Amino acid sequence: MPDQYDVIVIGGAAAGLSAALVLGRSRRSVLVVDSGEPRNAPAASAHNYLGREGVAPAELGRLGREEVAAYGVEVTAGRIVAASATTLDGTDPVGFSVTLDSGATVTARRLVVASGAVDVLPQVPGLAEQWGRGVVHCPFCHGWEIRDQRIGVLVTTPNGAHHALMFWALSDRVTAFVTDPALLDGTARAGLTARGIEVVDSPVAEVLSEGERLSGVRLGDGSVVALDALATASRPEARVAFLSGLGLAATEQFMGDLSYATALTVDAGGQTPVRGVYAAGNVTTPMATLIASAAAGTQTGAAVHGDLVQADLAAALATAAGAQSTR
Repeated sequence: MPDQYDVIVIGGAAAGLSAALVLGRSRRSVLVVDSGEPRNAPAASAHNYLGREGVAPAELGRLGREEVAAYGVEVTAGRIVAASATTLDGTDPVGFSVTLDSGATVTARRLVVASGAVDVLPQVPGLAEQWGRGVVHCPFCHGWEIRDQRIGVLVTTPNGAHHALMFWALSDRVTAFVTDPALLDGTARAGLTARGIEVVDSPVAEVLSEGERLSGVRLGDGSVVALDALATASRPEARVAFLSGLGLAATEQFMGDLSYATALTVDAGGQTPVRGVYAAGNVTTPMATLIASAAAGTQTGAAVHGDLVQADLAAALATAAGAQSTR
């Protein structure tokens, strides 16, 4: 790898590769550092990505890497462990140094953080083993695949009733398992009942599987409810610990009074509070679908190129002014 790039993109999934594609086509020197741990890795297929409906996440990543490579973008496997501001050669006052887990240090004029998020799951035995297969969270991402089946919904937040109703649109065999009766008020319970959703006021003690297939749940009283799929909310937490040296950290995201995730704060162009550091995808928008993350990456890549164009213009004007003053 060269010592310096125009842009280092941290994360090689939909958002990061989309940003890299725009920048590569703009003839920027770009390095993508990818840890190979996309949020959707447990899923067998990705959905609602127009033109690639049902594509395997790993295949989409492979295609993306091939596409950016055609425009001179470099992709390397690794993880960024630290980042800091630095002074680069040239007249651009903005610059950054990043350290990879290999020990290599690379610099760039701009950073694009597309490191994604980690899903923190309810602590129920057997649940994590089925995550992305028998256990799902998004009715848009996975609902069609479990339509008309026996679907359980873990109600772990006040939003759980709405979650159950979203899955009811896909199957008339939905059961809501309420971890705490206080999570559902009378209106929410009446709505579930009106839709024929059975409400079970008992925490799930274990998620059961037969081989690779989810088979049901065991309740606290030992009884078993047979299911084909289980839906649950996760808590997405942004992967940003490596940004502490830049003074950047994820902040709590709220839905009403409920904190449901952490994320980086950015403006409409993906700019973080630190000049020259941009971000896109689930690291900024935890609920964004795959195609929305790709769109955000495209928009952010364009903003970064525009930023560099203006920095280069300012440098050229300063040089011209200096030459004029010496005449």
